[in-house]
Amino acid sequence: MANPALKAAFDAKRFVVAPGIYDGISARVADGMGFDCLYMTGFGTVASHLGLPDAGIATYTDMVNRAGRFAQITRTPIIADADTGYGGLLNVRHTVLGYEAAGLSGIQLEDQEVPKKCGHTPGRRVIPAEEMVLKVKVAAEARRDPNFLIVARTDARTGLGLEEAIRRGRLYADAGADVVFIESPESEAEMVEIGRAFSDKPLLANCVEGGRTPILPAKRLEEIGYAIAIYPALGFLAAAAAYERAFAHLKAEGSSNGLPEGESYGFGRICELLGFPEVWEFDRRWAVLDK
Repeated sequence: MANPALKAAFDAKRFVVAPGIYDGISARVADGMGFDCLYMTGFGTVASHLGLPDAGIATYTDMVNRAGRFAQITRTPIIADADTGYGGLLNVRHTVLGYEAAGLSGIQLEDQEVPKKCGHTPGRRVIPAEEMVLKVKVAAEARRDPNFLIVARTDARTGLGLEEAIRRGRLYADAGADVVFIESPESEAEMVEIGRAFSDKPLLANCVEGGRTPILPAKRLEEIGYAIAIYPALGFLAAAAAYERAFAHLKAEGSSNGLPEGESYGFGRICELLGFPEVWEFDRRWAVLDK
């Protein structure tokens, strides 16, 4: 079942900030921070799972298995990237049912051609709007829990312009999307225009460090009409930099000794994060019977 807290946050007009999660550690850390929502990033999940670009290579099975695992180890509602729905209308239905059954609270579907590409990289092409409308209608009909949200994304801005992107967003909202996601606006003025066009639907802002869209403060995003801001890349960008610093120290020193304070999470802390104290308590309680 979907967590009703996310829909309730939107209904209450509470602005939602969602960090990107991509593996078990990022999911557990983010889950403990008090966010209203977590966002399973396709870019980060594909990178961490396969070590490959987010370019339509990952399958439905790859993604639903990872998403379901994240849902099992967290309490915070999760919206998960599902690319194009992994095929035609029957695939979209299967994907929605699978993501919902996995324990997620929302699914993001986009109108790119297959194979899809990351939204802040070049070369994206979109399918006809009418085809995506059908996908959104199928997705809305397929879900069994009204708290499970359909996020409809259009990548039309980069290739076809802002006017077409807004037109598509409007069509997808009318088809049953709960949240509208206009990918890659290229200025604050464009974001203001998008906000004016969707006063009746929650709008999603994709905040990618170094991406095409300016990153605005939460207060400003709320002022211009957005309801949720996702930060899909923040976690894995920070983690990659931390890996590089730690491994460079090891290479230079031949040891992890002397690693600057704050550069390591600490073994005791990571054990606690991952739930080892519960394992140790279980072992203590059942030690006699286990011999």
